[in-house]
Amino acid sequence: MPNKRLVTRRQALWLSLAGLTGIGAIAIAKAGYQSYQIRSLDNLKRNFKVIKYTPLKKRAAAKGLIYGAAAVKDVLSSDTAFANRFAQECGILVPNGELKWSALRPTPNRFDFTSGDWLVKFARTHGMLFRGHTLVWHESLPRWFKEVINRQNAEKFFVEHIATVTKHYAGQIHSWDVVNEAIEPKHKRSDGLRNTPWLKFLGLDYIELAFRVAAQADPKALMVYNETGLEYDTPRDEARRTAVLKLLERLKSRGTPLHAFGIQSHLLGSETNFNPKKLRKFLADVASLDLKILVTELDVTDKDLPKDPKIRDRIVASAYEDYLSVVLDEKAVIAVLTWGLSDRDTWLSQYAPRRDGAPVRPLPFDSNLQPKLAWNAMARAFDKAPKR
Repeated sequence: MPNKRLVTRRQALWLSLAGLTGIGAIAIAKAGYQSYQIRSLDNLKRNFKVIKYTPLKKRAAAKGLIYGAAAVKDVLSSDTAFANRFAQECGILVPNGELKWSALRPTPNRFDFTSGDWLVKFARTHGMLFRGHTLVWHESLPRWFKEVINRQNAEKFFVEHIATVTKHYAGQIHSWDVVNEAIEPKHKRSDGLRNTPWLKFLGLDYIELAFRVAAQADPKALMVYNETGLEYDTPRDEARRTAVLKLLERLKSRGTPLHAFGIQSHLLGSETNFNPKKLRKFLADVASLDLKILVTELDVTDKDLPKDPKIRDRIVASAYEDYLSVVLDEKAVIAVLTWGLSDRDTWLSQYAPRRDGAPVRPLPFDSNLQPKLAWNAMARAFDKAPKR
């Protein structure tokens, strides 16, 4: 039998929402009760007003922060409107896939820097910084990897790849994601590390080796460890935060040239287990290791939100503002990077599509390159952030 008190409370909340926003609130009620919909009482009252239009890169720079986004060469080179919007809004460019192994190593003995070089030139032409993403990752490996790499030659290929790529771009890179996603507590290792090919072939110290080789080849760049799945108050994310801190502490204790930590920040619009206090504590613990922090891959998945784009955009914008208001309180945070700028190019269209077939809307600009409430939310977060 339904809990009458709970049903009455839900109905009262929906009536309150309807009184506040009319049709939009009623649409939420019709979409069916979810915890994030109760949370949207606040979302629908929230005022995302921004005083004036100033590009995100300038709002961030006013507080000593860097704003930028990931993009692919094929889009920037073929879509003039997108390229212009990107240059207007972004102070740093992140290559989406052009510097990963699969893109750079078509064969075991040949490197192809064509696309990466084009992106570096685009960034330089438009006065942007440039990031290196990523030198070591267990995914995006070339097709020949499994047939060629083994325990006997792994270190040779590993060191050669990192040294060759970092030397090629030395002096042109703001920061390298040297190692990406090396943590996975589900793999049940005492150190929390993910069972990757590099761990299998090279052992525990492959991470330290990667940082030492990269730093020697490109001494002016920030060397970053980048990780995902850390943002929420869940047992999974808590275990990952613990393992990350253990790894960072170990690397620092060994004098590894590790300068910064990247928290990817792929957020979920439907997730309500957000604990500002725990996230602040984690970021403070990272900062206490004398590390800078970058938000490296920010977006908000909307796959489980209501179909109405007005409702969806409000919930997504609230997730941006709530998250950034906490993260930017930590002065060790130096950059906020979204994983894409416009909904027309987001990776989530393929990897987290909506069941109803509606286009996903996870980024600051829509598919027509117009700013959404998410843009407002980011602008407001930058405006309110303490100055670095």
